[in-house]
Amino acid sequence: GSHDSFSYWVDEKSPVGPDQATAIKRLARISLVKKIMKKWSVTQNLTFKEQLESGIRYFDLRVSSKPGEIGQDIYFIHGLFGIKVWDGLKEINTFLEQHPKEVIFLDFNHFYAMDDSHHYFLISRIRSAFGSKLCSVECVEYVTLQYMWKKKHQVLIFYHYPLYQEYSFLWPGNKMPAPWANTTNVHKLLQFLETTLEERSRYGTFHVSQAILTPRVKTIAWHLIRGLKNTLVHRNLPMILNWVKTQKPGVMGVNIITSDFVELVDFAATVIALNDLLLEEDESAA
Repeated sequence: GSHDSFSYWVDEKSPVGPDQATAIKRLARISLVKKIMKKWSVTQNLTFKEQLESGIRYFDLRVSSKPGEIGQDIYFIHGLFGIKVWDGLKEINTFLEQHPKEVIFLDFNHFYAMDDSHHYFLISRIRSAFGSKLCSVECVEYVTLQYMWKKKHQVLIFYHYPLYQEYSFLWPGNKMPAPWANTTNVHKLLQFLETTLEERSRYGTFHVSQAILTPRVKTIAWHLIRGLKNTLVHRNLPMILNWVKTQKPGVMGVNIITSDFVELVDFAATVIALNDLLLEEDESAA
């Protein structure tokens, strides 16, 4: 999985997003501030298509209306506005059309400046984009690849807003817990990942291990121009990847792992390779 999956492009010319504090919005009237914000808002370099081609199958999505804009268009957002959600969904669907056995998870987990009418608009867009590829809510343990292939489903949508109850194809957000370490310290992050794996639900939910470091205000202040990648990610990603290599998948093990700048190391390939451990278990059991 990728963290803030859509943030490979954010618009410096757009207003600052409603996910930001008032003080930041005031500061952003200075054009240089938005350039700096971009360095800290971008957490991926690859487009959706490129992420899919590199093996990413879980997408972490934050969305917002654009206050003051006529119409109900919804955009991806991380500090600054990204592309329209509709354009992203179409790009993802094109990949799925070309690869009918691939399955993806779209996790809509943060909504900003959206009332129910915006949600209805977004949900109708999701349905238009994927149609019969959408998998209805089911007992998590039943949803195997064989199950998805048999039903010709390819997309699971997780929707962290009460309206999910009105649609059979929207999975509740509590089926995709993603505990967040909120630290700049890689050792604290790895300890947190270990602890939350020990506490994860044995059955009935998926589980995201967010292998990400989060800058504090002072981190940004000290490293303004360097940005997220050069300050936190480059230095710590190898250690995070080493942790991934020691994990085991399956019950009480890792399930979905997300990271920033997934292309900087063999992240996707390393996570995917963990599945070989499950195959080995099956063979030894047989």
